[in-house]
Amino acid sequence: MCPGARTLLDVAGGRGPSAAPGDGSPQSLPSVGDRQQGHPAPQSPAPQQSPGPTARNQAPQQQVPHGPAQRPAPQSPVQQPPAQQAAAPSAGFPPQAGAAPAGAGAQSADADGVIPWKPPAADDPFFAAAQAAQGHPAGLGRRLAARLIDTLVLGALTAAVAVPMWSTVTDHLDAKVEAAKQSGRQMTVYLIDGTTIPVFATILAVLLIGGALYEALPTLKWGRTLGKKLCGVRVLDIESHDTPTLGAALRRWFVYSVLGVLVVGVLNVVWCVFDQPWRQCWHDKLARTFVASG
Repeated sequence: MCPGARTLLDVAGGRGPSAAPGDGSPQSLPSVGDRQQGHPAPQSPAPQQSPGPTARNQAPQQQVPHGPAQRPAPQSPVQQPPAQQAAAPSAGFPPQAGAAPAGAGAQSADADGVIPWKPPAADDPFFAAAQAAQGHPAGLGRRLAARLIDTLVLGALTAAVAVPMWSTVTDHLDAKVEAAKQSGRQMTVYLIDGTTIPVFATILAVLLIGGALYEALPTLKWGRTLGKKLCGVRVLDIESHDTPTLGAALRRWFVYSVLGVLVVGVLNVVWCVFDQPWRQCWHDKLARTFVASG
């Protein structure tokens, strides 16, 4: 058979002439990126036979060039709205200042077991009057009555110790006077000597120490003695308006008692009548206290 007739038979049977390597069919070339990154160059596909007449009429497919594999772009983190970003507070801890808790409209403040402080709904008029009276000096009549009661109580305690000892003093003084009369000479009889000094010292110690126990300790604890409680007055610190310290209570009592022994106590007590605005006596000024109502 002649060569021309064989070609016609091949075309009619759907076989085309095999594409030679030297024809104009496109070939893929190795990519420069693969060569730089160390990847082996892709092998060129085997040559294919030319399509038949039916395949020629179809639309040619788009060839994707072989290149370096494209990496997916990094995805940015999805930002949540501020309402979702605010985490709910831990159980047992109140929310931080400035941050509104999640679901504040549905949950109360005591859901975590914390009870918020609430101011008093209404002021008690009696409590307000008591507070107002506590910051002002007490009346002089009630103060005088309280001092008289305390003096009687302390005097009774001192007399309980002094009366049995006083007979020793009187017997000693009577013996000295009788001896002076029998001598027939004019003599001076002294009340204070080696026999009477211990008795007087004991009575003074009972007055000061007993008074400290009766005056200073109740004043430190409650701000009042028995007489002040009965008369509705109390001793307060002039700055804090609280019960005085132990040092202030002791200083207040000892100054009052020593001035009373030196017969200057009358002026000390009368001083509160003219003092302004706290109506303080001398022992109150040295102890930085005042006598208030309540």
